[in-house]
Amino acid sequence: MSNELDWHAHAYGAGFDYAFDNNIISNWYPDRIMALSRESGSLLELGIGRGVTTEAFSRHFVRHVVVDGSPVVINRFREQFPQCTAEVLESYFEKLDIEERFDAIVMGFVLEHVYEPVALLKHIRRFLKPGGRLFVAVPNGESLHRRIGHAAGLLLDMTALGKGDLELGHHRSYSVTTLDADLTAAGWMITRREGIFLKPLMTHQLISLQLGSDIIRGMCEVGIGYPELSCALLFEAVAAKEVA
Repeated sequence: MSNELDWHAHAYGAGFDYAFDNNIISNWYPDRIMALSRESGSLLELGIGRGVTTEAFSRHFVRHVVVDGSPVVINRFREQFPQCTAEVLESYFEKLDIEERFDAIVMGFVLEHVYEPVALLKHIRRFLKPGGRLFVAVPNGESLHRRIGHAAGLLLDMTALGKGDLELGHHRSYSVTTLDADLTAAGWMITRREGIFLKPLMTHQLISLQLGSDIIRGMCEVGIGYPELSCALLFEAVAAKEVA
């Protein structure tokens, strides 16, 4: 299945300009999700990306199915992580049709890529067990470093898609308000809102500072309580009808 998803596969490699940010985020948010999930549970993960999250989740969940629509991404993942126990399905998310139900669903940096995010959020409800939880992560278009850049006159439109967004195939920018709106419109009840990586400066500026891993982790720890300012958002939700 050769498709437009393959066009953006290069942006998930180590040479991508924003690999610094991606490394921090993709090594942080799986740990947060796993800390909130049962080890004996089952997981449906939408999207492989760089493969780091899939490898991490496969060591935590007893049953782990990951879906991706790009054969290029899937083949690269299998080459880089040959020992990963996750079951890989090649499918567009919107066309996924399986009978299995899962304790948790993770959509890690998916919604900014798809054409109809609310429709997809509605579609995946059928794959969640009663009492199961959805975890959604997206970039934050109103993050602290964007706010500072806008105030300094470097970003005329704070939420506009940048070069890195376009290379990754993003169609939209999210904020706490807009992610709330999409989840609610799709019939989800938000139970947790967290931030991922409180990033005060532009990527090239942070790299030049050569910060230690303790400082980077501190930025992630502090970001938990400040989703509206963090580089990315991590929301947890349940089906609204279950809490009505």
